[in-house]
Amino acid sequence: MTAIHMKYQALTIRAGTHAMSHIQTHGLSPADVAILPGAAGGPKALGLQGLDLALFGDWLPRVPRERSLIGASIGAWRFACACLPDPVKSLRRLGELYTDLSFPKGIRPVDVNRLCREMLDDLLENNHSSILTSPCYRLNLLVVQSLGLLASDERRTLGLGLSVVVRDNLISRSRLARYFNRIIAHDPRRVPPLEVLQDFPSRTQLLTSDNLRPTLLASGSIPLVMEGIQDIPGFAPGTYRDGGLLDYHLDLPYSEPGLVLYPHFLERVIPGWFDKGLFWRRANSYHLRNVVLIAPTKAYLERLPNRRLPDRRDFTRYASDPGTRQRYWRQAITESQRLGDEFLELAGNDRIAERLQPLV
Repeated sequence: MTAIHMKYQALTIRAGTHAMSHIQTHGLSPADVAILPGAAGGPKALGLQGLDLALFGDWLPRVPRERSLIGASIGAWRFACACLPDPVKSLRRLGELYTDLSFPKGIRPVDVNRLCREMLDDLLENNHSSILTSPCYRLNLLVVQSLGLLASDERRTLGLGLSVVVRDNLISRSRLARYFNRIIAHDPRRVPPLEVLQDFPSRTQLLTSDNLRPTLLASGSIPLVMEGIQDIPGFAPGTYRDGGLLDYHLDLPYSEPGLVLYPHFLERVIPGWFDKGLFWRRANSYHLRNVVLIAPTKAYLERLPNRRLPDRRDFTRYASDPGTRQRYWRQAITESQRLGDEFLELAGNDRIAERLQPLV
């Protein structure tokens, strides 16, 4: 990629305590990176495409090594693309397919599932088996098994269940254990790169060529927007939904030696989807100790359409004018090359340490 001259900083770089010490002493090399998390966030991911292309198409391949990718929702889809034989082509294709989606007013969840399933088929193009044979990447997908009322797709029942979850989450995040089991579906060649999980009931599940597609679909299945996914091959019977419900920004205890490089939408980590409006609900500082978080600056966002990244609510805002939404999203995708260019310039000139701020 050719660097674009910028009069403002497009990237903010924050690091946990161990990561900051390492970079200040040794700099940042692709060889240091053992894990990459990918957050839930829907179309916001389109606004990171340029950064993803720089990382997976240029910087990380400079030092090939085994790396664990762990994603929820759109993060899962991004990382599935990164595991395909041509990650640049696949990540670009994800942006095109997502932008081209259009949901008419009153669309039913069953129809959203159908459209997303078709999009996934177009994206993988019968290459899904290569994801589990990627020479460098080991994919981990986060989903939740929904319990009680949340196992239903009947709108009133599910809505009531979600209202109870919102109430209990205000009291304590730990109460979500009543409503969700965390499932980490992983590449069979490597266990998930996490310490023992004690916050919620959690179990692992091997990814196979038979369950990869439905697991990817489940990881993005937002309640009331999409139907839950049933009968995933190899999984226990149940209703599986978006992994971001529990692990919105992946506030997890990463365990592998090495750094956790986190291309992200925000400068902070929000634990769960139900915590989005809870300013006091913060990530565990121990979990962040090896994390290097890279995100767009406010100055960068101010120059985008609507002064923000693409958002899932844009489907509703522009329901009667999808062409405008698509134009705005494509502009955000194009502008995101600045994020990738700036990262490559900083890393190439050993200037990452100059930008470091604490990640709290």
